[in-house]
Amino acid sequence: MEGQVVNHIRRLRFETGEMTQQALATAAGVTRQTINSIEGGKYSPSLELAFKIALVLGKPIEQVFEYVSTS
Repeated sequence: MEGQVVNHIRRLRFETGEMTQQALATAAGVTRQTINSIEGGKYSPSLELAFKIALVLGKPIEQVFEYVSTS
């Protein structure tokens, strides 16, 4: 089965008091550029980082990241 991982980070950041990419990055222990790349779909985070991002956003990982079938 073919598919891709999509994320809802941008929407969730704004639902979480308009959190900036920098604030999320600092809390997750990465750079703002990393968050930007993940949000833009240019980079898939490690499982550990995906869990950290979900924790910072206060959401279950499946509400932050989703596997969408393309076939």
